[in-house]
Amino acid sequence: MKFEIIPLIISLIPAILITLLAVYFFKMHTTNEERRRRFLLHKENQKQALPLKLQAYERMVLFLERISPGKLLTRMAPVGEDKKSYETLLVHTIDQEFEHNLTQQIYISDESWNTVRAAKNATIGIIRKATLKEDVDSADKMREIILTELVEKGSPSDTALAVIKSEVSGLF
Repeated sequence: MKFEIIPLIISLIPAILITLLAVYFFKMHTTNEERRRRFLLHKENQKQALPLKLQAYERMVLFLERISPGKLLTRMAPVGEDKKSYETLLVHTIDQEFEHNLTQQIYISDESWNTVRAAKNATIGIIRKATLKEDVDSADKMREIILTELVEKGSPSDTALAVIKSEVSGLF
């Protein structure tokens, strides 16, 4: 019995090609299934996370509206004539509002959060700058100075609100 190798190799070539093709298609199928599962999981997570994100953006808008100098001064009337105690009251109110909304930074972008912090710090800066002016001798005069500057330059909250609005419109 003579054993010939060449016909054996020729008959094995199609079997090897079919095996390699089957392995390739099986690998593609499992990869696509994994991607599909990840996509479905991501889609489900997005469905749950979107309301939390929107709520966080709503809270930041409310915060910015509450610390806007015009609304803050209307809401927080001076208790006496002392400008320093009024400054302390306003800054303390802003800090309390900020601390109350501190956890919302988890759900909003870093750009928005930094803009909100900058608006908060700029508002406190406006209040402190008005207190340091020499012609300001009472809390009512300080309010006038702050409101005048607000009319001339605009509120720091407005810039942060614009950033948040553009981000929220990008979510849809």
